[in-house]
Amino acid sequence: MSENPWLTIVGLGEDGPEGLSPASRKALEDADVVMGAARHLSLLPDLKAETITWPVPFADGIPLLLEHRGRKTVVLASGDPFWHGAGTSLTKHLQPGEWQALPAPSTMSLAAAALGWSLESTATLGLHAAPFARLRPHLANGTRAIVTLRDGEAVPTLAAWLSEVGFGASTLHVLEALGGPRQRIRETRAETFDLDTIQHPVCVAIDAFGGPALTSVGGKDDALFDNDGQITKRPVRALTLSALAPLPGEHLWDIGGGSGSIAIEWLLAHPTTKATSVEIDPTRADRISQNASNLGADRLTVVTGAAPNALDGLPTPDAIFIGGGISEEMLQAVWAALPESARLVANAVTLEAEVLLANWQADKGGDLLRIELAQSKPLGRKRGWKSSYPIVQWSVQK
Repeated sequence: MSENPWLTIVGLGEDGPEGLSPASRKALEDADVVMGAARHLSLLPDLKAETITWPVPFADGIPLLLEHRGRKTVVLASGDPFWHGAGTSLTKHLQPGEWQALPAPSTMSLAAAALGWSLESTATLGLHAAPFARLRPHLANGTRAIVTLRDGEAVPTLAAWLSEVGFGASTLHVLEALGGPRQRIRETRAETFDLDTIQHPVCVAIDAFGGPALTSVGGKDDALFDNDGQITKRPVRALTLSALAPLPGEHLWDIGGGSGSIAIEWLLAHPTTKATSVEIDPTRADRISQNASNLGADRLTVVTGAAPNALDGLPTPDAIFIGGGISEEMLQAVWAALPESARLVANAVTLEAEVLLANWQADKGGDLLRIELAQSKPLGRKRGWKSSYPIVQWSVQK
């Protein structure tokens, strides 16, 4: 990093100048320009530099900031700018050496210290500009989470959402203006939320209780996915995800999305995975998007259209799953789009599709797996086994 960066990102707590480090104080003293939210600027009333209030929406402030490139500029941010803060939103527009950061304790650290919680075992999420459903994979009896919220009005809305998804018995610790003279910490239950006049900035620490929880392995309950019967059922889904083998940062193409269960579970495997679901039926495509939103996988991209034409222009995949519409044309197009070392998994139900997969496996290699499942069903006054259609699965690494 350069010894003389023009931009300094200063983390600021609710105690204003009292909590500034010597380095942060010097950066402010030397600054020609200080940019920050109105609330941050009000905490530092004696600034000598030119002050600019950061506009809303946040993105509108980036061009204003870049106009000052080369001048000594300070941007004020809450706590640690790189812990659910504005840091990466700023630095992605800058070159190495143009900036330095001087963080203060994050909201998450202050909340954990106030409650005596261990941060390493607590989920931390920034929900000030994200849907509450991002919390869904983290909710189970005994789990804890600390989340930042947009403002005080968002807190009862969060409580209502927790009640709707079955976690109304959770304890909520509402922490306001942490680290400053206005600090206040109150406790309530989500389902009987009764707090008012909640001041900003605010975060909520959640002691979760209720259910149903999402399991942490592939093959989640079919009932979690709204569907019209077009769904890869739980046992087959578990085997399919095992074959797809998601890794952090990888991108999946889910062709013939149905209910979106494969793509959604791929995304739930790790917070950095990405996925595109391709579905020809518009009603099902809408249902996939809603399922993804409900289960905290709203980063799923849904493309309505028929493969292989709908695959044009999609990001390069690390893995491809074909769950429906297997044909020679489809396999030719998908194989051509599959990069070296990427993985392909295809499930076939019909004899015609099974023959196609057998021929391709003979030519390209990989594994063929025949999946035969049976469930116990009433048979008169007793029980018997009712078999599902067998599924042939081809999995291969190119």
